[in-house]
Amino acid sequence: MSSKILIVEDEIIIAIDLKMRLENLGYYVSDIAVNGKDAINKTGENNPDLVLMDILLNGDIDGIETAQQILKQYNIPIIYVTGSYDNSIYERAKLTEPAGFIKKPFDNIEIQNAIQTAIRSNQNKLFSS
Repeated sequence: MSSKILIVEDEIIIAIDLKMRLENLGYYVSDIAVNGKDAINKTGENNPDLVLMDILLNGDIDGIETAQQILKQYNIPIIYVTGSYDNSIYERAKLTEPAGFIKKPFDNIEIQNAIQTAIRSNQNKLFSS
């Protein structure tokens, strides 16, 4: 069975490109969220296996705050997708213990490796609990 992934990206062209890439790699994209509140709601509605989260989002809360809330409420692994290379943002993001980071621009191999590692790691956590 294919993993179900929620994309959280406020730049719709990037979100659609990422969705097409994921589907071409055999993943199922449950939805696209464009801001933090939308992401939290869609996580609850869609129950994805994984969330691909842009760190810098438009709206009231950024990707890191959104990830904190998703982890607290749903305990779903997060992979950050970001074009921001600011060290302070990276350090703040690390505190949420993400399943990985993908830097923009990215390629399909990088995406697939990050997703497989995150899903495998999450399955190991579930089995060891």
